[in-house]
Amino acid sequence: MAKGLLDKLLDKIFDEKFTGWYGEKLTEKELKFANLLGKKGKILRNVYLPKDNGETSEVDVIYITQKGIIVIESKNYSGWIFGDEKGQKWTVMLPNKQKNQFYNPILQNKTHIKWMKNTVGEDIPLFSVIVFSERCELKKVTVYSDDVKVIKRDRLYANIRDIWENNPDTLSEERVEELYEQLKQYTKVGKDVKKEHIQNIKDKFEPKPQNTASATEYSETVETEDSVKLAENNEPTVNEEPIPKEKTCPKCGNPLILRTAKRGENAGKQFYGCSNYPKCRYIENL
Repeated sequence: MAKGLLDKLLDKIFDEKFTGWYGEKLTEKELKFANLLGKKGKILRNVYLPKDNGETSEVDVIYITQKGIIVIESKNYSGWIFGDEKGQKWTVMLPNKQKNQFYNPILQNKTHIKWMKNTVGEDIPLFSVIVFSERCELKKVTVYSDDVKVIKRDRLYANIRDIWENNPDTLSEERVEELYEQLKQYTKVGKDVKKEHIQNIKDKFEPKPQNTASATEYSETVETEDSVKLAENNEPTVNEEPIPKEKTCPKCGNPLILRTAKRGENAGKQFYGCSNYPKCRYIENL
């Protein structure tokens, strides 16, 4: 499967965090299209649901309708996707045959639905939908549960139409509005809440930095939003290995970290990068 011009431009110009955000915006656009065609609902993005321990669980997109709440996990990947509902990890294979693993998005969304139920109550119907980019191909994806859908973004409206046709109206328009107002408050979080969300995950699942940089500086080594969400579901994600203290950056004096290139002609190759990135961009090839 050849990589299209749009894919190459996105890879060259934008980082993974941007492409994740862009994918969520495109998903939101599809939901607005469904609204225009009579499948009325309220849309919210980046909903930080409270957990029992005081932490948060971030949901990409939700669609609040009279049928219930459609909980959407957005994946803006390119390449071939392989995965099984019961497997812990899925695989994306890029055109250059490089394979990368990511946490099972069905399990990821299951966690989101758990905390959604905890927030809105058990009586609200919830639908789990995993939306991948049109730029990928769902090469071999096995789903067993009837209440879980894994689709490409261009099939989102058709999926919503199926939900409309196969489920009764269980919520009044007033109840939809109440849920929208209730959940909207969890989108209006400040930078401190987002930092705490990331830091809580890092404290549990990522190795500690071996320098005196602040937590804010160290959080900048997290490479993608997906890596944060993956860790949220008890999967370690950092592929960086601390280097002995004597291996320090000649520019700023901070420790170097062993990293692996994820894209470009050097994909898969390891190199030393400064732990003070992006303030210091020193690299040293192996």
